[in-house]
Amino acid sequence: MKAENIEDIYKLSPTQQGLLFHTLYNPESGVYCDQYSITLKGNLNTLAFEQAWQQLAKRHAVLRTSFHWEDIDEPMQVVHRQVELPLEQQDWRGINSAQQQQQLESFLKTEQKRGFELSHPPLMRLALIQMADNVYQFIWSNHHILWDGWSRIVLFKEFLEIYQALCTNQNPYLKPAFPYRKYIAWLRQQDLSQAEAFWRNALKGFTAPTPLVVNKLFAANTSSSQEYDEQKIELSVASTEKLKSFARQYQITLNTLVQGAWALLLARYSGQDDVLFGAVRTGRNSALEGIESMVGLLINFLPVRVQVDIELPLVPWLKKLQAQSIALQNYEHTPLVKVHECSEVAKGTPLFESIVIFENEEINETLRSQGGSWENREFQRIAEREYPFNVVLVARAGLELVLKVNYESNRCDEDAMVRLAGHLKTLLEGIAVNPDRPLIDLPILTEAERHQLLVEWN
Repeated sequence: MKAENIEDIYKLSPTQQGLLFHTLYNPESGVYCDQYSITLKGNLNTLAFEQAWQQLAKRHAVLRTSFHWEDIDEPMQVVHRQVELPLEQQDWRGINSAQQQQQLESFLKTEQKRGFELSHPPLMRLALIQMADNVYQFIWSNHHILWDGWSRIVLFKEFLEIYQALCTNQNPYLKPAFPYRKYIAWLRQQDLSQAEAFWRNALKGFTAPTPLVVNKLFAANTSSSQEYDEQKIELSVASTEKLKSFARQYQITLNTLVQGAWALLLARYSGQDDVLFGAVRTGRNSALEGIESMVGLLINFLPVRVQVDIELPLVPWLKKLQAQSIALQNYEHTPLVKVHECSEVAKGTPLFESIVIFENEEINETLRSQGGSWENREFQRIAEREYPFNVVLVARAGLELVLKVNYESNRCDEDAMVRLAGHLKTLLEGIAVNPDRPLIDLPILTEAERHQLLVEWN
């Protein structure tokens, strides 16, 4: 690294530190390689395409950032003045569609396993593959330590504006970018005394993470390698609309409904009426100038503690859970390590083993709605596994509510996870039609399981 090419040096956010640690612990896994495979239909100016990304790199320091940890007291991130963002281009028009699909899947897997060397920028790769005349597949890969999903939307929107301007020989008009460094500085200025008091009170009496029935779900496999699998469930358009109608009627967010269903599932599986799981907070509720358009990793992982009194009616219980989430906004910047210190859970033991991530709509829909070139474009997210927890529930609310349960396959039994996913779906469908019932009356067994109980066992 040449000194004259260094623009800035500053510390990592607590979330970045966590992702750095887990990347170094398991460097070959590729779990933090976030990928999007984007189909672009229409005329494409490859020179303008590449130049637009290069201009984005000049505009946002995080695209020119590397991470360093050896022979220093604590990790630092370094912003480089100049970083080239090469665009790999391939032409697959000479092979049939079946071969193209097979080759694309192989390309994506190779890209993910390749990962990134964090001390050498850029921690992002771009590939443009021509599939047919006026049909391109754009592969956008990056390490998750750079930015969050919110930032990806900001970046793609700005890319479209720059590309459009370059194609028409105009200068793009973009508001000044707010550097991620300002967020890091703001974080370090926060007085955590009130936050510590809040978390001590919130976690008082909680001494161990809520298990997902360890004896049945987790094998005694102590392998250090991490392999992940996924169970995907989709609520029908009709069931999703019932949930949305329920949410509107009672002024409860879909995020609260999903968290409530997960809390109920944890309570049923663990046999505990006081459960704890993690949730991702956006980190964008502060008064810091420009935070809504800032590109960087602002999210934070924080615990959600839920007391499940099975005699309580559903709606008041959900409203209490939502009020609890709103109260947490003032303290959502608290580092998870600090939150752990405020708890009674033993050092070295995680606060929670599962985490819930809620996205208000499919990112596909969000990115397609940005306008500009290639309005007929499709986005497919390839890498879902981005967080160092045993079980990750990803919920995306579009026309259909899509739920993906990602889990460590060497610790979780596949059949048990299939049942868990089915139980979660049943709970959500039950919430939509049982607003006046107490929690104990919400169904959890799938239709097949109920049939087995009522018919086969009789």
